[in-house]
Amino acid sequence: MSDFLNNIIKQSGNKFASVVDDGLDGSDVTGFTDTGSMMFNALLSGSLYGGMANNKIIALAGEAATGKTYFTIGILAQFLRDNPEGVVLYFDTEQAVTSDMFKSRGVDPKRVAVFPVATIEEFRHQAITIVDGYLEQEEDVRKPMMIVLDSLGMLSTSKEMNDTAEGKEVRDMTRAQVVKSTFRVLTLKLGKAKIPMIMTNHTYQVVGSYVPTSEMGGGTGLKYAASTIIYLSKKKDKDGDGDVVGNIINCKLYKSRFTKENKTVAIKLNYDTGLDRYYGLVDLALESGVFTKTSTRVTLPDGTSAFEKNIYENPEKYFTKDILNQLEKAAQKEFKYGSNEH
Repeated sequence: MSDFLNNIIKQSGNKFASVVDDGLDGSDVTGFTDTGSMMFNALLSGSLYGGMANNKIIALAGEAATGKTYFTIGILAQFLRDNPEGVVLYFDTEQAVTSDMFKSRGVDPKRVAVFPVATIEEFRHQAITIVDGYLEQEEDVRKPMMIVLDSLGMLSTSKEMNDTAEGKEVRDMTRAQVVKSTFRVLTLKLGKAKIPMIMTNHTYQVVGSYVPTSEMGGGTGLKYAASTIIYLSKKKDKDGDGDVVGNIINCKLYKSRFTKENKTVAIKLNYDTGLDRYYGLVDLALESGVFTKTSTRVTLPDGTSAFEKNIYENPEKYFTKDILNQLEKAAQKEFKYGSNEH
C-alpha cells in the first residue's frame, strides 16, 4: 500500500507530499521554542517546558502600547539563549526598535538582522526569498532561525502607496487578499524549513457590536495563516516605591491548533529583565490544589507558608523539582485537549 501511495505522490510532482506513516514534513511539530515564561509556554503547548511550535506562525495582537514589541523581544532573547548559533530576522514596519532596546534586554546584536519594510509585497518577496535560500542548504549546515514581523498592521500595499503618491484618497480593497495570499505561501515554506515566526498586529474595538469585542486588523488572511493567535491586554506593574517597572500582561488564547482556546494566563514583563519565568505558577498551583491559600498566605505541600510576593522573589526555593512536576501535570490537564480523561 505504501508503494502505491508513494507512486501517486511521485506522479503528482508535489515535493511536500508524504505518507502519514512517514510523518508530515512541514506539518508535524518536532520541537518547541521556549518563550521565557512557563505559563505562556503552557498556554501555547500544554507544557511548562514547551512554548512556540518550531515550524508555525504565532500572532500577538493587542491595542497600542500593550507591549507587543517588548513582549516579542523577550521571546526572541530566550530563543537566542537556547540556540547559541541561532539567528533572528526582524522585519520592522514602524521603526519601533533600536539597537539599545535589543542590547538592554540581553540580546546578542550580532545575531539579529533588522529589515525595514513598508509594503506587504516587500515583506513577502524578501521573506520568501530568504526561506527558499534556507531550504536549499543542507539540513546539517542550517542555523536555527526565527522570523519576526512587527507589525502587520503598519504594512501598506504597493497599490496604496501608488494611490497616495498620485493624490488618490480611496480605500485599498485588495489589501486583505494580498495578506491572505502572502501567508498562504509563506506558511507552507516556514513549516518545511522548521522556522518559527512571531507576528504582531494591532486590534480595534468593533463598532456596533452588542458585546464589546476586539478585532485584528488586516482582514481574515492572518486568522487562517497563524496556528496560534494571542490577544494581549495589560496593567502596570509597580514596585514598592510606586514606580512602574513593567507590565502584567493578560494573554487570551483566541486561536490554537494545540491547546484549548479561550484560556487566559497572566504573565509579567519587566522593563529591565524581560519575561518573568515563574510568574503565574502560584495561580496554577492554587487552582490545581498543589498549593492552598490560608488568609493572605500561600501554604505549600510541606506545611510551610509564605506570601505570594515572597515566593516570586525567590522562586527557585519554592518551585522545587517535585512541585514543578506536579504543576506540569496540572498544566497538561488545564490546557491540553483530551487531558481531562481518567
